[in-house]
Amino acid sequence: MPTEFISLTFPSPSTELDPLPETAIDPDFLVRYARNLDDYAFNYTLVPYDSSYFDPFTVGATIASVTKNIKIIIALRPNTLYPTVAAKALATLDQLSRGRAVVHFIAGGSDVEQAREGDFLNKEERYARLEEYIKILKRAWQSADPFDWDGKYYQFKQFTNRVRPVNGKSIPVSVGGSSDDAYRIGGSLADIFGLWGEPLKETKDQIDRIYAAADKAGRAPTDRPRIWVTFRPILAETDELAWAKAHRTLDALKGNRAEGKGRVPTDAPPPQNVGSQRLLEIAKRGEVQDRALWYPTVTATNARGASTALVGSVQTIVDSIVDYVDLGCELISIRGYDNLNDAIDYGRYVLPGVRKVLKEREAKANGA
Repeated sequence: MPTEFISLTFPSPSTELDPLPETAIDPDFLVRYARNLDDYAFNYTLVPYDSSYFDPFTVGATIASVTKNIKIIIALRPNTLYPTVAAKALATLDQLSRGRAVVHFIAGGSDVEQAREGDFLNKEERYARLEEYIKILKRAWQSADPFDWDGKYYQFKQFTNRVRPVNGKSIPVSVGGSSDDAYRIGGSLADIFGLWGEPLKETKDQIDRIYAAADKAGRAPTDRPRIWVTFRPILAETDELAWAKAHRTLDALKGNRAEGKGRVPTDAPPPQNVGSQRLLEIAKRGEVQDRALWYPTVTATNARGASTALVGSVQTIVDSIVDYVDLGCELISIRGYDNLNDAIDYGRYVLPGVRKVLKEREAKANGA
């Protein structure tokens, strides 16, 4: 399948470098941002989830109403919505968007964050619940007949779903993580598997584990999950200018955290999730990995979420992304620190650059 690009949805001009004091949706900004992603041929936008953040379904429906092509990835935690309700909500969005809905599942990487919304299962139980949840959704989307469910976490009788996905089969399901449970569940059930930006060797190791889990589940090589990898490119006209910009970005991140303006307090405990732990361990090996993978942004944010940067000129960023495409990463998520302007720059320069390289390769392979 073709290489595709993902952005993250931002509902206001607030950024990590210049956070606004009040959290409020700016409807005009949200529409402008979404339309720019559509116009610059991003393929997906992820609508994130946080216990204190905006409802992703409402934001996703708004994006669908003002765009034509971009697919909307709804981030969903199983503890927040009963699976039969989620099946209908996602299929409703799929119909409203004419087949553009995707769901990304978050099992939950922090006990503290999960407890804020009444979820007190441990990590192993959260993954077991996620596995059951995905199976229910797939059954609900595909079954024309009422069905019962008697699982460990969910039980119901004679559920009937008249709200079906546009393709009549399913909505793409994404799973992310770096734990054994994540590999097993994503490898066996997901259409997409999300990874954070790690060096090429570590990324290849993770892909191998995901594919091994898919093989063990009896999936054909052509049916394995598509791999999604995320970076925070810091782009400028030359490599030298990009590195100067990167260090200004780092200074701002550190300054905001020290002043309590950022999302991560200075006394934040070490992260519980394996993905963040991996990023912090890799950061100890040195600031730069491979061509241009930069790790100080990881330590400056305590590896909260996707935080590894790619630093360089357009050509350096394009070459770095193609390295990951060569590993088998078909979905490339890129978002910056100046949210709207970075998305526009990526759309003008990075997306066309990567697509040009891949198109030229394909033509050469076909003898054109």
